[in-house]
Amino acid sequence: MARETLRCAIYTRKSSEEGLEQDYNSLHAQRDACQAYVKSQAGEGWTCLKTAYDDGGISGGTMERDGLKQLLADIAEKKIDVVVVYKVDRLTRALGDFARIVEVFDRHGVSFVSVTQAFNTTTSMGRLTLNVLLSFAQFEREVTGERIRDKIAQSKAKGMWMGGTPPLGYDPKGRALDVNETEAVLVRYIFDRYLKLESVGLLWAELNAEGRLSKAWTTTKGRAMGGLPFDRGAISHILKNPTYIGMIPHKDLVHPGNHTPIVDREVFDRVQAALLAKTRRYKMDGTKADSGALLRGRLFDADGVAMTPTTATGSGGRVFRYYVSSNVQRGKKVTTDNPDAIRRAPAFAVETLVRQAATRLLPQLADATLAIARIEIHPQAVHIGFDPKSIAPLGREGELAFDAMRTRIEIGERLDADKKLWWLRIDRRLQFRGGRRSFTAEGVQSVRIDQPLNKALRQAHALLERCTDARGEVVRVPEDPRERMLIRLAFLAPEIQIAILHGRQRADLTLESLRRLKLPLAWDDQRNATSG
Repeated sequence: MARETLRCAIYTRKSSEEGLEQDYNSLHAQRDACQAYVKSQAGEGWTCLKTAYDDGGISGGTMERDGLKQLLADIAEKKIDVVVVYKVDRLTRALGDFARIVEVFDRHGVSFVSVTQAFNTTTSMGRLTLNVLLSFAQFEREVTGERIRDKIAQSKAKGMWMGGTPPLGYDPKGRALDVNETEAVLVRYIFDRYLKLESVGLLWAELNAEGRLSKAWTTTKGRAMGGLPFDRGAISHILKNPTYIGMIPHKDLVHPGNHTPIVDREVFDRVQAALLAKTRRYKMDGTKADSGALLRGRLFDADGVAMTPTTATGSGGRVFRYYVSSNVQRGKKVTTDNPDAIRRAPAFAVETLVRQAATRLLPQLADATLAIARIEIHPQAVHIGFDPKSIAPLGREGELAFDAMRTRIEIGERLDADKKLWWLRIDRRLQFRGGRRSFTAEGVQSVRIDQPLNKALRQAHALLERCTDARGEVVRVPEDPRERMLIRLAFLAPEIQIAILHGRQRADLTLESLRRLKLPLAWDDQRNATSG
């Protein structure tokens, strides 16, 4: 009876590129040893595939390897029965990655063999031995990483340049930095202009208007980098970089460097003082610069572009928080088929809308907003994506909470299915646009801003912030009757508040009429009471 043919794929890897240019290198040696082993098993029906699964010059600590990806793809297509390697650590040096790879092997019925360590993952003893061996391989890799990090720290303490992106104004030369006089002029210009403008945004606009470009350089592999218009982050990094005063930064420390300073210490210190003063102005009224960024990293516009937190200072020095599309903030030209997409949104209004929706949906959680993975602002609705893993601890109760939302049409919310997230759609037309006019799909609406009502609404939110804690829970009830009346404005439906801020409210909706009107708590009832 003929034996079943087992198709064997040989995988080889070498961490460094050293020696790969030779006619016979480490990859060839590994393949020859594996082929010899496969031939020795010819009596068992083993045959070697011609496809070469090689990864030269790639670390075993990553799964991003072309040869490995091709190997796993062919396994999924049932082209391979046995994977043969010279040593286990040729496949991977990370225990977690190894577990995932072996899981793929088991799912498709593929065996794994090491030539110099005769293991077979089809047996429990073989899998145990492999895990122990791989644990030592991962330990060796981590120890090597610690040694490298220690060496870098010690070298930087001696003032050496240890590689990376070279700073504007310098050219790397071995373990040192040489001053690039042409670029050094631009660096000094950036520092001097910031002291005059005291605004990174204005400096960024000026540099781009003048056609100034970031540092252009070539990597050791010959790849051209940089030479692009500045963005705000790059300018801030230059202004804060101690390299320009002859120092070498390393994590939270700075060490005296061996290179020549470009910027005078006195100028550098003045810039740091100005940057610090700017930061402190953003922390007025006891509000930290980033404390209001509840949705940081989770808020996106209709085109899927991240909306980042920013601030603006109004009259009297008051700070207003916003979320702005990253493309707009960086000055990029927005090309889209969605002209009504919202690029700028007041932070408090969006955060309040999202927090209240999450709390109503998941009242069992102390902070329901932590279960939110993504929020998208669309012209006609806000989409909120919840992470099922965050809701899993609630068990069946959490699932029932989502199911119950399907019947709560009165608050205008419904669920949509998604493979990764549980989506909640809030059907509201939001118009977060500033200026004297509001442009909508139907045309231009006239604006009539009621200053007393506008001011009262802002005071109501300031009062609400003083009466609530960081999680939005009420910790103090105003004793003053006027304050109790005023704080009611902060609980108006978001679109009513937005209409007031932008002058699109009903003509007879004034501060005096709101004082007389007994506003209901339900947003739909509020809309009926205040709509024209």
